[in-house]
Order: sequence, then structure tokens, then C-alpha cells
Amino acid sequence: MAEIVDVERNDRQSGNIVPLGEAAKVWARVAALSFGGPAGQIAVMHRIVVDEKRWIGERRFLDALNYCMLLPGPEAHQLAIYIGWLLNRTIGGLIAGALFVLPGFISILGLSYVYAAYGNVSLVAGLFFGLKAAVLAVVLHAVFRIGSRALKHNVMIAIATAAFIAIFFLHVPFPLIIVAAGIVGFLGGRVGSALFEVGGGHKSGSGQILEDRDSILGEDTPLHARPNLAWSLRLSGSLAAAWLLPVALLLVTMGSSSVFSQVGLFFSQMAVVTCGGAYAVLAYVAQEAVQHFGWLKPGEMLDGLGMAETTPGPLISVVQFVGFMAAYRNPGSLEPMLATTLAAVLTTWVTFIPSFLWIFLGAPFVERLRGEAALTGAMSAITAAVVGVILNLAIWFGVHVLFADVHTASWGPVSIDLPVPASLIWPSLLLTALAALAIFHLKLSVIITLAICAAIGVAWTILTGSGAMAP
Repeated sequence: MAEIVDVERNDRQSGNIVPLGEAAKVWARVAALSFGGPAGQIAVMHRIVVDEKRWIGERRFLDALNYCMLLPGPEAHQLAIYIGWLLNRTIGGLIAGALFVLPGFISILGLSYVYAAYGNVSLVAGLFFGLKAAVLAVVLHAVFRIGSRALKHNVMIAIATAAFIAIFFLHVPFPLIIVAAGIVGFLGGRVGSALFEVGGGHKSGSGQILEDRDSILGEDTPLHARPNLAWSLRLSGSLAAAWLLPVALLLVTMGSSSVFSQVGLFFSQMAVVTCGGAYAVLAYVAQEAVQHFGWLKPGEMLDGLGMAETTPGPLISVVQFVGFMAAYRNPGSLEPMLATTLAAVLTTWVTFIPSFLWIFLGAPFVERLRGEAALTGAMSAITAAVVGVILNLAIWFGVHVLFADVHTASWGPVSIDLPVPASLIWPSLLLTALAALAIFHLKLSVIITLAICAAIGVAWTILTGSGAMAP
């Protein structure tokens, strides 16, 4: 107890609940271990920050997570910013958020260089051939995992079905689907319907629960974390300028046809509408980047997702690879590798800076959001809609991974991509089945499954002397 009192006294004097240097080391450790998508990242954060360091209690951790899940963007990244801010004020949030992204950015940038320079070499092609099959199984598992948690009754099943029909058959834009689902859930929660209560969520671990009062932070709100509208608006305005001014400058100086302007504008828009998790966002990104902009091919989108799955950091970091390849194919007057590096930095900047904005703008008021039925209702409906969106993503990926030839069939407003049965790629089908067996039945981790499939892909290439077998 004396230790907590001393720490609270230190908070009144310096605003740091824990020493800033120690906090930075811990956030670097969290970042280095953050594999396996948001569920794995949140579990790692919980184990270190709650169970091991006892910095914050279980209830406060879950309240912060629920708030972050309401926001657009990667909830694990936002949770790190939120907790870092609680413990060490603004600088703590900036350090936690930056360190959470940095390892993945460096890793994906290095892999992107290798991919662009040697992607057509048979061994590299074999590596990504194996990864594509594994990623397809991972996406299918995401449909099952999120669906089993979110679709508890017929209303949520109906929302998921409507979302799937809207995006798969009618190609309704992803943001409109999320907005519509959110409105339905908001209204349902506001009238007090139990059907729109949030159920389940990320498991936070097992064993004895750390009460807020027994944590170093305690159960009271630190002075710096209490609502201050002037501070929120001032800091958020600075972050908004850091986010949007570079995009505006690109549009003015290079025009809307420049790949840098397109990348900056597109991923800035994505940062505003990306509710529902990374897999849901990927359906939107894939649709636009592949079909609308032509920045990369369907198989390349899967290659990028394989990179993001096997490196630390938020899964949405795959967009960095998308921006990289967009500039690689359209470098303009710049040297290709310089253009790709600048595009990767730009994509990462406009994707993750908004997370800091959302947290610093709203976190001081989060106590007032606790238990708001209308907001939790919106979140539950959005989660249900996301199941339908991810199912669309799984089918889209599956068609392009398992078949060499795909054509589009249209009937009025309805259009779908149909595979040519004779173009089935049997090795891809078998490897996808093996990956699904490993994840669903054997319960192997995503990292181990990806490593096994990548090794099989390389071995297949060596034995057959072939290159990439999937488009």
C-alpha cells in the first residue's frame, strides 16, 4: 500500500504513474511479442500490463478495450495508446503507440524490398504460394471465431446475412454497411433491447482477477485523465493537422492523379471508416486496391497479408505493403525503391496517426461512456455485420487462391466472381486443407501454421521446379 501511495504522490508531481523509462521498455517488449492479430496482441498486453506489472486493474483494462472497440482503426494499437496515456500522460501515449507500430513497419518494409526485388524467383514464389494457402485458412478461422462470439441469436444472424448479401452480391461499399449496422444497433440499444447487448469479447486471461483498487494506478482517475475539453481539442487539432496537411499538400503539388495523392487520400478515408477489425477492413482495401486502383493483383494482396501475419504489430499494417506496391508500379519521376519507401511511410502515417487522435480526443470522457446501452448496441451490431464482411473476404480470397481463372457474372445489379472449375489449383487446395486442419483441429498457432505452409511451398517448388502456382 505504501508503494501505491508513493506512486500516486509521484503522479501529482510529475504526471507519471510509473517511471517513463520503464514504461518505454515494457511497451517495446509488448510490441516485439505482438503476433497473431488483435486477439493475440491484446492477450499479450493484458498478461504484461495487468498480470505481470499490475499497472492497471482488470475492470479498467476491459473498459478501455470496449471504448477502443467502438472506434475506427486497430483496437489493440489504440488500447496501447490509451493505457500509455493513463500511466504517463500524453508522452506515454505517444511512446506506447509509436513502439507498437515500429517493429512491424520495419519488418514489412524489409520483406517488401525482398518481394519487389526477388518476387519472381522460384523459391520466393514458393514461399508466398505456401503463405497464401495458410492465410486463406486463417481468414476462414476468423469467420468462425468472430461469428461464434457475435451471432448469439437470429437478429445478429440476420444483420450478418444482410451485410454479406450487400457486399458480396450488390457491392455496397463497406463504410455504408458499417454505418447502417451501427445505426440499427444504436437504436436497438437505446430502446433497451437485450438483443443488442454486447456479449463475449477478447478473453483477458484466467486466474485471479486484479481489482482496480489493488493496481498501481488504483481505481481513481488520475488528475491528467479527467475531462479537459480545451486540452483535447488543442492536442487533437495538432494531430489532425499532422494527419491531413501532408495529404492536402500532395493533392495541391502533385494533383489527384499522382499515386502518392491517391494513397494518402484513400488510406486517410479508410482510417475513418475501419470499424470492425482488420479482416473486415481488408475486404474493403482489397476491393479498392485490386479492382479499382489496380495497384496489385489478388494473389499479391494475400502475399501482403502473409507478411502482416508473420510480423509483430497490427494486422492492418498490410496496407503498408499495398502502398509500397502502388508506388513500385507507378514511381513517376522517382527511383522505384525511393518511391516505394516514401509511399510505405505515407501509408503508415495516415493509417495510424488517427488512432492517436481518437484516443486523445475521447479518452478523458470515456468514464461517461461506461455502460451506455446505445453505444454498446451499435458495437454489437457492427460486430455482427463484420462477420458477413469477413465471409465475403474469405470467399474472395478462396476463389483467387484456388483457381487460376476467374470471370465476372452479372444479373442486373448483382455481380459475382465465378471460378472456372477446370482451372482449380490442386496443390493450393490440398495445402489450404492442411492449414485448416492445423488451425481448427490441431489448434496450432497462426505463426506455426504459416511457417509450416511456407516451408511446404518452398519444398514443393524445389521438387517440381515450378514457380508460384497461385495467381
